[in-house]
Amino acid sequence: RMRQIASRTQVTLGSLTTLLQETISGTRIVKAFNMEEYENRRFAGENERLFRLNLKAASINAVSSPFMEFLGGIGISSIIFYGGYQVIQGQSTPGTFFSFLTALIMLYEPVKRLINVNNTIQQGIAGAERVFGIIDLVPQIRNHPDAFPLPQISREIDIRAVDFHYEETPVLRAINLKIQTGEVVAFVGMSGGGKTTLVNLIPRFYDVTKGAIFIDGHDIRTVTVESLRGQIAIVAQQTILFNDTVRNNIAYGDIAKTEEQIIAAAKAANAHAFIMKMPKGYDTVIGEQGVKLSGGERQRISIARALLKDAPILILDEATSSLDSEAEIEVQDALDNLMKGRTTLIIAHRLSTIRNASRIVVLVNGQIREEGTHEYLLSCQGEYCRLYHMQFKDNDRNDEEKIGK
Repeated sequence: RMRQIASRTQVTLGSLTTLLQETISGTRIVKAFNMEEYENRRFAGENERLFRLNLKAASINAVSSPFMEFLGGIGISSIIFYGGYQVIQGQSTPGTFFSFLTALIMLYEPVKRLINVNNTIQQGIAGAERVFGIIDLVPQIRNHPDAFPLPQISREIDIRAVDFHYEETPVLRAINLKIQTGEVVAFVGMSGGGKTTLVNLIPRFYDVTKGAIFIDGHDIRTVTVESLRGQIAIVAQQTILFNDTVRNNIAYGDIAKTEEQIIAAAKAANAHAFIMKMPKGYDTVIGEQGVKLSGGERQRISIARALLKDAPILILDEATSSLDSEAEIEVQDALDNLMKGRTTLIIAHRLSTIRNASRIVVLVNGQIREEGTHEYLLSCQGEYCRLYHMQFKDNDRNDEEKIGK
């Protein structure tokens, strides 16, 4: 019973910690929506649950210890009664009886402590079960026993008849697409259309349900995951930075890079100037998730990291969508430097950022609906044109005049 309560306590403590982390990190939203009382009630509810579980555990401890001592007392009393009876009957000597009784009393205290520590052991086992449950999870994406390192990418990405399901829900169907080296391909579509999922299949964040993806003729499931991802750099919409120095955040994943290489990457990402204005320059600790930096500065650190990796394939998850106009210009300039000479896959949310893409792929309900350049797709008056007009109603007439010319 103690183990069950301890297990429930661990789960509740985890929920309480998560709630605290979310509330503290989202303080601005909580205040903006006047939700302080609501969050207080949520915390009080979780805290009350944790308190009651701890109270149950304390109650079991309080009851079990006296109960075990009571049983021990009965045992010793029984032995004294039996031993005294044996002495009276002449079947044992008083010396033997008292020697045995002394040994029993000396043994009683360690046994009592051992019994009392059982509750602590049960609590520890419950916590360990949760930890080992996570440790023992088998990764879904693993290297094939005969996997080999992927050679340096030099030709193309070939997506052949790919289907993908999240559990039983179909997300992608019959995707066929070839992407040449150095090509800039943008994926657009309504939310839930499958564009992010399709791009995430290339570094094997998921495995295809049907079909295959080839890079330079190699099925990506036959090469090692490390060698595949080692040739892919990602700049995400939500920048992930660590509570570490600027230098270590840029050099993340390859700490062997020299100071000169780190600075060169920062300069190419338009980050060197603001880094040098920091109190300790490249040795400045930027806080959790880069809290000490602006959105544009965080994004440029992320771009510098991708530049330093120098991977032949680049994935951009609309890296400028959450920035103001001034920051967007600086970040876009850094992205232009990053994209030079690389195969670039762009998950596009704002169509203004992909007009110069080599090719635009339009996904609708997990299928490729249209494919072509910005001008060609506008002239087709199809799904891309509809999406474009939704975002740029004020510019429709000018764009159509340009296409007509």
